[in-house]
Amino acid sequence: MGKTALLIIDMQNDFCLPGAPFEVKGAVSVVPQIKKALDACRSCGLPIVHIIRHYRADGMDVEITRLQAFIEKGGALIEGTKGAEIIDELKPIKGEYIVIKKRWSAFFQTELDILLRRLHVNHIVVAGIQTPNCIRGTVWDANSLDYKVTVLTDGTGAMSQEVHQANLFDMQNIGIQLMTTEKFITYLHNLPKTI
Repeated sequence: MGKTALLIIDMQNDFCLPGAPFEVKGAVSVVPQIKKALDACRSCGLPIVHIIRHYRADGMDVEITRLQAFIEKGGALIEGTKGAEIIDELKPIKGEYIVIKKRWSAFFQTELDILLRRLHVNHIVVAGIQTPNCIRGTVWDANSLDYKVTVLTDGTGAMSQEVHQANLFDMQNIGIQLMTTEKFITYLHNLPKTI
């Protein structure tokens, strides 16, 4: 029997904190819901994977569409800096996994797929930022890899509600399950205890 895993994407200081170089305006508002989902998954013993972005200080691995902004802002998400760290409210604990990605999708040229398969995960629940980019890229790849996917509607966010809702609509139209954090927690409590 497969397992459910929680994927938390890009909840790093340089994306989330007000005034950060790559601040996503909707990031702070989704933190409480992600924290609830995280706590519920921890209490159920589910696998938790924190997906983060790291760049080299010289920008050699920054995607071409973001390189100019990276240069203008003096760098961001550089490994070893405070900005690259996961925000305090969602810091990983012992036993949780961290996967570093260089592009939008958490699956693109990372070990995420093999990690999830080794953990016997067939259902991923996605939270984090931002909906049209890294959430969507990850969800599309997960769907192509035959994972069952749930997106937390109030545990994901974008620069605007309009962009967020439009992307949720698109994801739902390819068969992705949308769920509020509250409904997800209820779902967890109803899972068989053998997960």
